[in-house]
Amino acid sequence: MRTTHDDATVRLYHLDGGPEGGAAETLFYGPLTKALDIAAAQSEAVQDCLFLATDNDVIAYLDLIGE
Repeated sequence: MRTTHDDATVRLYHLDGGPEGGAAETLFYGPLTKALDIAAAQSEAVQDCLFLATDNDVIAYLDLIGE
């Protein structure tokens, strides 16, 4: 089970699934609450490819918010 707190440091990144396997573009590195605000402001297409990484876990943004 995942546990974290609002001030946990996370990396918010967009994983591009391009023809060459894509690339990860970091959008933000900092507190979880700020990362979630930034992610929520993205378009649905971008949100579908967003991931949050902590020091020991990675989760898709939409899985985290329950969509």
